[in-house]
Amino acid sequence: MPVRLKKLIGTVLLILLVIVYALVATTIAVAQLAESGPLTHFVFFLVTGLLWILPAMAIIKWMVAPPRVGR
Repeated sequence: MPVRLKKLIGTVLLILLVIVYALVATTIAVAQLAESGPLTHFVFFLVTGLLWILPAMAIIKWMVAPPRVGR
């Protein structure tokens, strides 16, 4: 796959990941944490704020991987 195409696909995937992840995390927070204290909110948003990095790293690693030789 050409490098430019991989980067375009990866960029679109990253944007979709951030949008969907933020919506899901916010929906869960609103539905489950309404009666919780500030420490619970802080921990939830700290964890969910860092958790999206794992799939983003996988997408970025795929984007910058050199093309396979022989294909």
